[in-house]
Amino acid sequence: MRIELNNLSCGYDRQKPIVFGVDMTLNSGDVCCMLGPNGVGKTTLFKTVINLLPPLSGQVSIDGQNIRRWNPQQVSRYLAYVAQAHAPVFPYLVKEVAMMGRLGQINSLRQPSRDDHDIVEQALEDVGLRHLRDAPYSQISGGERQLLMIARALCQQPQLLMLDEPTANLDYGNMLLVMKTLRRLADKGMCIIFTTHMPDQAFMCEAKTIMLRRGQAALFGNAAQVITSRNLYEAYQAEIQILEIISADGIPLKVIVPRLREERRENNSGKDI
Repeated sequence: MRIELNNLSCGYDRQKPIVFGVDMTLNSGDVCCMLGPNGVGKTTLFKTVINLLPPLSGQVSIDGQNIRRWNPQQVSRYLAYVAQAHAPVFPYLVKEVAMMGRLGQINSLRQPSRDDHDIVEQALEDVGLRHLRDAPYSQISGGERQLLMIARALCQQPQLLMLDEPTANLDYGNMLLVMKTLRRLADKGMCIIFTTHMPDQAFMCEAKTIMLRRGQAALFGNAAQVITSRNLYEAYQAEIQILEIISADGIPLKVIVPRLREERRENNSGKDI
């Protein structure tokens, strides 16, 4: 699968695009991390890519076809969307929540088939939740609930998975669990796009990166090209350092460190000023 965003501009008012100048190409197996400050238009771009909002200019193409001409059923065959983490309101079983991802393929007059159940079992296996298949959704952890939302989306059997802040409100361990799952799905051929407020996650997933900045065209490229101190300052108006370190097992890593205090300077007498 190949998804292309060509000179895409998005918004709700044709005179005032919120996002503009988006040029991006992703293929099966790619992970793309979307960065940008609050209110810059990440959700607007998401809505345009999943065909809920018409582009103001440019187009979104999948395998060379303009998806604006597609109906919702055609879109759902290619892509699935995972919203931000949320609290359960009813104690459905884990396997029942996952089965909800099959509703678009199941005739309302029949019960799920053996194939539907097999697809659910495989999705739960893919995210590491098969052992919780009979557990109440309301009693599993926040990280497990987010993995279940990913499993539900996988039950659509999409080629592109789009996630809006999939690690929001998760503790560090559950955040890593979700990131590892996304990387593993990409290694199996899934194309993945996710938004985040943590630029480190682009390095964790070895992701391509799109960065939205107010009043400027979007940036797109490899994480190392896009996530620079200068670009982060332009996006967030914050002093942020990117350090290169070597892990204990000899692997080079990039670490993002914000500057919380101004550096001390010395005058000619050697005293701090």
